[in-house]
Amino acid sequence: MPPSERSPLLDGDAQSDSVLHRIKVLVAAEGEPSWTDSYRFFLFGSYLNVFLLFVPLSIISHTLNWDAALRFSFSFIAIIPLAKLLGEATEQMSAKLGQTLAGLLNASFGNAVEIIVGIAALLQGEMRIVQTSMLGSILSNLLLVLGCSFLAAGFKFQESNFQVTAAQASSSLMTLACITLIIPAAYHTTILPKDAQDRLSSFLAGESEIDSGLLVISRGTALLLLGVYIAYLYFQLKSHSYLFEAPEGEADEPRMSVVAAGVALLLTTVVTSFCADYLVASIEETADRYHIPKPFIGLILLPIVANAAEHVTSVWMAMKGQMELTIGICVGSSIQIATFVIPLLVIVGWIAGPGHELTLFFANFETITLFTSVFLVHTLIQDGKSNYMEGLMLVTLYCVIALAFWVV
Repeated sequence: MPPSERSPLLDGDAQSDSVLHRIKVLVAAEGEPSWTDSYRFFLFGSYLNVFLLFVPLSIISHTLNWDAALRFSFSFIAIIPLAKLLGEATEQMSAKLGQTLAGLLNASFGNAVEIIVGIAALLQGEMRIVQTSMLGSILSNLLLVLGCSFLAAGFKFQESNFQVTAAQASSSLMTLACITLIIPAAYHTTILPKDAQDRLSSFLAGESEIDSGLLVISRGTALLLLGVYIAYLYFQLKSHSYLFEAPEGEADEPRMSVVAAGVALLLTTVVTSFCADYLVASIEETADRYHIPKPFIGLILLPIVANAAEHVTSVWMAMKGQMELTIGICVGSSIQIATFVIPLLVIVGWIAGPGHELTLFFANFETITLFTSVFLVHTLIQDGKSNYMEGLMLVTLYCVIALAFWVV
């Protein structure tokens, strides 16, 4: 085509115009829901969003230094709809990104609330809250959510079936993660001298420095676990993806454009980080004033808030007979926490420096609790079948653990 007076003088101008045009098309969301429709669905698409009213209450109560119970309760309730919105934004972005990118996105943001709460507690020196909330998230998914899902499915179907190989691979990886937490506890019990054990116990209470050997073990293990997690993502999303595929159903139409969902994800993450910071800041005073054990808050209350949306989704999928999705939500989320979130927090504590070091040493009681839970889940899912009785066993064990941590 011959040049005209409108032709660009340089090819770079044409490339620049092309890039600008692509950006405009992306922002305009042509062929996708409009920005107005996207945010109307995002903010008014669930009755759970009514609880977003507690977000400003959380900010106001923290700013004006209201009673600790009010600050804790407002922040606690505010995080429930925020967790739902994080999941919704991630799901809407995943619908347009393809299977691999969608899987990576879900893997990255699937436990965003746990990461945000964990980092907030870590930077405030609340090591016990960090550890118990992470352990609580694993136990909540493995016992409470999976147990309720098996129970719900058992009342509708006499027996439910799911892919055995994928379930065994996931539970085996969970067992590996559990073992990596047993080794630091064994080192603490058998190798460290008594005075070093006392110093470590004092450190968990925020009173002294930690043993250097335990730091080396924890940081080295964290790096290895992150490598295993990356390999597991490749195994799940690429090389053996057929093992994790659920039966095909009708694909839902996206309700948000990709850009609108991305902006919503970013803004919700920021708001959640503030609410999580306020929540963690009020735990100490609330626990002391109202005589609530801090391990119970970290192990039981915080995980229920962070995983509320996943709990509902998992039970709903189980009642529809989609057990592969249920196993993926429950066991998959636990794997993310054990092999990605906890090692990530160890690395963050390493970077943050003295006073914020996090190790993989959990108290012996907590380690035994995790091991017995993983053992029971591994035993129940290895045959690829489930029923209401298995669900009852899982929920019962969770209740026993909750009772034990109330009196710790």
